[in-house]
Amino acid sequence: MPVFGFGHVPGIAPVAVSHHRRGEPAPNLGAIGAHTHDFLVLFYAHRAHGTVRIDDGTWTVRDGDLFVIAPGQVVSAGDQFKEATTDGWTMWFPADVVRPGTPGAYSSWRTHPLLFPFAQGINRAQRLPVPPVDRAGLVERFAALDAELRARRDGHQEAALAHLTLLLVTVARLSTGLADHLRCADEPLLAAVFEAIEERYHQPISLADIAADLALTAGYLTTVVRRKTGRTVTQWIAQRRMQQARLLLAETDLTVGAISRRVGYPDTSYFSKRFRARHGVTPTQWRDAAPPTG
Repeated sequence: MPVFGFGHVPGIAPVAVSHHRRGEPAPNLGAIGAHTHDFLVLFYAHRAHGTVRIDDGTWTVRDGDLFVIAPGQVVSAGDQFKEATTDGWTMWFPADVVRPGTPGAYSSWRTHPLLFPFAQGINRAQRLPVPPVDRAGLVERFAALDAELRARRDGHQEAALAHLTLLLVTVARLSTGLADHLRCADEPLLAAVFEAIEERYHQPISLADIAADLALTAGYLTTVVRRKTGRTVTQWIAQRRMQQARLLLAETDLTVGAISRRVGYPDTSYFSKRFRARHGVTPTQWRDAAPPTG
């Protein structure tokens, strides 16, 4: 399996973007045929009309779909992104471009707050639906980055990285808000799942509890939720708990033990272990690395 690197060019910002439309050349992502890469990729389908194959899954691409592709995931053809859209954008960049604000606070790109969406989908590409009201603004962000890279005026590297950061903030917020989007979508089963998680994530619930609430088998529920969202019910429960834990660590003076209980982990040691496994740091280290509030 060919593995392609980013290809740094001295004097050029280490981020690339391509606007692809029907009838135009495909973005050069390295190869025609199955390949993987050591950089991170965002693929946004503003107007879609096809499919893409990532890893062992074929995805039907819809208007407003944003794909988050981690290093090591297999793309079956270099021009798939163009073929799947009549109007779309692809951005790619090496993980080390986005460095933690506090030296030593995070152990790798997988634990960086803005790169969480990539790490969360490391075993499967993620598709994040962009709400219609936000799509024009997202296109403007891609276009602004593209214009900066093309003009290469003084300070373009710093400006390009600022545009990259804004795009990653947008993606991180989409990832956090995906449950809300699915609750509002025409998906009654998903709506019921996320309502149950929201009501009970602060309790020691499990997949079996959610399945029982919905009068379904755990196996069936796991299959449906994974197929529709790319994650399991258990992963969604953990994400909601960790989201709340980060909020409480950053915005309150509650002890780690109190926060652990408030997010559904009666055992503080287990909570700390799970938090560290997900973020690369302990809850206390996360709190100490966060900027002061107020």
